[in-house]
Amino acid sequence: MKHKGKTLPRPEQRKRPRCCSTLLACALAMVFVTSAAEGEASTRLRAMASLFPLYEFAKSVGGERVQVDLLLPPGAEPHTWEPKASDIAKISAADVFVYLGASLEPHVSDLLKGASGTNIVIVEAARDLPLMAQGEGTARERPHTGEPDPHVWLDLAHDQTIVERIAEAFAQRDPDGASTYRANAQEYRAKLAALDQLYRDGLRNCRQRRFVMGGHAAFSYLARRYGLEQIALYGVNPDAKPTARRMTKVVELAKQHGVKVIYFEALVSDELADVIAKEVGARTLFLNPGHNLTKEDRQAGVTFLSLMEANLRNLREGLGCE
Repeated sequence: MKHKGKTLPRPEQRKRPRCCSTLLACALAMVFVTSAAEGEASTRLRAMASLFPLYEFAKSVGGERVQVDLLLPPGAEPHTWEPKASDIAKISAADVFVYLGASLEPHVSDLLKGASGTNIVIVEAARDLPLMAQGEGTARERPHTGEPDPHVWLDLAHDQTIVERIAEAFAQRDPDGASTYRANAQEYRAKLAALDQLYRDGLRNCRQRRFVMGGHAAFSYLARRYGLEQIALYGVNPDAKPTARRMTKVVELAKQHGVKVIYFEALVSDELADVIAKEVGARTLFLNPGHNLTKEDRQAGVTFLSLMEANLRNLREGLGCE
């Protein structure tokens, strides 16, 4: 089913309770209330993940032993989402917090300061991974910036490393479940490896090796891994506004390379992709960067593996793969 990625309205900010003069004071009050209400209701490990892929990995590794929650609300764009006092409370109540790093979540440092003093294991998923620079591997008129491209979860090899890190964090916090976590991680890593092979086989013989994103440059890691080239309308921040010059350049590149499909993405308006497609005489297809899901996708049971499989189908269709 084709998604129409319309720009979502920014959630209204909740009013701060009068009794709280600071964000941290509110958070501490909420932690106390939450802890008192829950009591000893659950003995499972509690984990919080900052992005949908990390949430999916943690759920798969933790199984029945871990309750995993996603920090981002449905439909929120992680590049621009801002946390509230209640989010500090959620992290403070967790045993393990998994976040990406790699410049995507500048708010995390403040969240962790608010949660300091708790016995929480922190997992920075992108730590020490071979990161790409923003703009690297993308056809642009400007060189890459040197800042890291955060979309590491779109490299399935990186995901296998992240899954191992989550398993070790769970084992550290819950030694009795260590063998379970490691076995679950091995099973999920095998699924990622199988999907990686599907990508390699499925994108090996394609008439076109370039794909045009009528949105931000989220797919550089995927492009690098499978020998593709991404032509993006703008950089890694989906809130950026492309210039008229860049629009013209992308249209020229699409015509020059005989591109027949312009891709649009989730949680971002498809209007610019439609404009480029009309100029080129192409059609549009959907690619999902996977950092978060809409409420409808969550209710439908969309998983990280299923959305990546859908991405592969649309890439094969748009690139004319055998």
